[in-house]
Amino acid sequence: MSNFENTNGFKVIQQWMADKGNSPFKFQVDTWQKFENGYSGMVIAPTGFGKTFSVFLALLTHFLNHPEKYGKGLKMIWITPLRSLSKDIAKAMQEAIDEIGLDWSVGVRNGDTDPKVRQQQVKNMPEILVVTPESLHLLLGQKNHERFFKEIKTIVVDEWHELLGSKRGVMVELGISQLTKYVPKMKIWGITATIGNLDEAMDVLIPYDIKKTKITAKEQKKIDILPVFPDEVEILPWAGHLGAKLADKIVPIILESKSTIVFTNTRSQSEMWYQLLLEAYPDFAGQIAIHHSSIDAHLRIWIEENLSSGKLKAVVSTSSLDLGIDFKPVDTVIQIGSAKGVARFLQRAGRSGHSPFETSKIYCVPTHSLELIEVAALKEAVKQKVIEPRDPQVLCFDVLVQFLMTLAVGDGFYPQELYERIKKVYAFQEMTDEEWKSILDFLTIGGSVLKSYEEFHKIVIQEDGLYKVTSRKIAMLHRMNMGVIVSDAMLKVKFISGGYIGMVEEYFISKLKKDEKFILAGRVLEVAMIKDMTVFVRAAKGKAFAPSYLGGRLPLSSNLGQFLREKLSGALNPKASEKELKFLHPLLMNQEERSHIPKDDEFLVELIKNREGYHLFMYPFEGRLVHEVM
Repeated sequence: MSNFENTNGFKVIQQWMADKGNSPFKFQVDTWQKFENGYSGMVIAPTGFGKTFSVFLALLTHFLNHPEKYGKGLKMIWITPLRSLSKDIAKAMQEAIDEIGLDWSVGVRNGDTDPKVRQQQVKNMPEILVVTPESLHLLLGQKNHERFFKEIKTIVVDEWHELLGSKRGVMVELGISQLTKYVPKMKIWGITATIGNLDEAMDVLIPYDIKKTKITAKEQKKIDILPVFPDEVEILPWAGHLGAKLADKIVPIILESKSTIVFTNTRSQSEMWYQLLLEAYPDFAGQIAIHHSSIDAHLRIWIEENLSSGKLKAVVSTSSLDLGIDFKPVDTVIQIGSAKGVARFLQRAGRSGHSPFETSKIYCVPTHSLELIEVAALKEAVKQKVIEPRDPQVLCFDVLVQFLMTLAVGDGFYPQELYERIKKVYAFQEMTDEEWKSILDFLTIGGSVLKSYEEFHKIVIQEDGLYKVTSRKIAMLHRMNMGVIVSDAMLKVKFISGGYIGMVEEYFISKLKKDEKFILAGRVLEVAMIKDMTVFVRAAKGKAFAPSYLGGRLPLSSNLGQFLREKLSGALNPKASEKELKFLHPLLMNQEERSHIPKDDEFLVELIKNREGYHLFMYPFEGRLVHEVM
């Protein structure tokens, strides 16, 4: 037994877990010990094995061993990519704290938090605060915000793989850099699922010259991948995105399961599938729900609570339920169409059997013929443990400009001191002095193009060299528009009689003709009028459109594309054992007779002539990002 395992903190935590019938995994104990020894780091573990407790309990263990090192106030910031994760994470933490007997509180601060609660937090911060990247930046934009962070011991970034590679990840990097100014000895920890570039992921999160470590769980999650076949191969279309013809096949799967999450790739597809399931089995009314980020927050929370308690038979969802929340009753996941990537597929599969050593079960429902080959490709990728990397974003000057505005709206900043700190951030290590100067010019005088327009002189340089926003109007506009999630303007949707339903993108509503109906939150609605960024609607019946969203374009990953090419290359091999390829054999023979099935080193191009002229079709299997360039 190590010296650490003889400490009071470890014994208290170990006994608490034993009282609940559990014992810590080795990767959890390793994390607690490294935290005790002053390390920052990253924890890599499969879904359902207690990644959250690995770092959260490290703080409690350290406090129990060294209470004299802790002052009153905020001790841990926990960053999560989704608002929907926050409530359940905070609840699990608070239960553990109460049962261990500490007088600590856990708070949540995001767009769903009541303004009164946010005001109370500013006056009296909880010991642990669960935030989104945007919420952290809003705190950094408050006057005298340094007082919130004086007692911080650690900042934790949950689901780091989801933030890495996006501009929200760069927001996290910048937020951490600012906190290191106030608390240089603060520990930085990340929690992630397996991705293809783990070492780089840790360097992005912790680029500083401090003690850091990478802790990987040896435990593995077993996953059953089950394709859903139609009765006849001809039923499947050659193209499309809905998969509606297989709705009757999904109903028995849901009925035989305790609770099911049906994942779709877009919000419009989720609305369609919710309606399809109700039409296929009307008794689902009241037993199934729909969940995505455009639905009213109160309704989302109600759905999450009822899914956790097992009261809902199924929930049709987008990526809004991909992460983190432990829905123990969920024993089945259904993926409609391709997940487009191995990492996303594994994340969704892990929503079922969310406890250690339980098998995750995921049914794959193809929306067209080619997606059955994708299922075979996914199985091979999972078997070989080939997972996509998340390439970090660098030199995102729009994010940096916004961050500087945030600091200027708060207490202001001195450029030279800040520049030295920003240069340590991974995303801006290659930034030049000239680029930094042009950013400052843009913020103070509108740059060389806009310097004649006073409204673009946003930051004032004060006598002592402090860069600060002095206009209340500019400060308010900045706080209201902060963030890097890009979408079209969103309109609120309300009943004429009262009652908020959700949000819809403006461009979709603008395309609706008079008397056309649309679906939102599972309801068929008719537009009555649009006023003050609000769509007033009445309940309706009949055929309706599902809103499409500009953010719903998912590219096929290059890793999955490579496996797809390999599967196609051997598709007609008589020795091919995959059920998916055997099922598609008649269609593949048809393709081979009429054209060609490309080998993995071939690029198929088809030239077709009809009455309209010549048409060229190319099949690179490289994913949307490459296809768009071509």
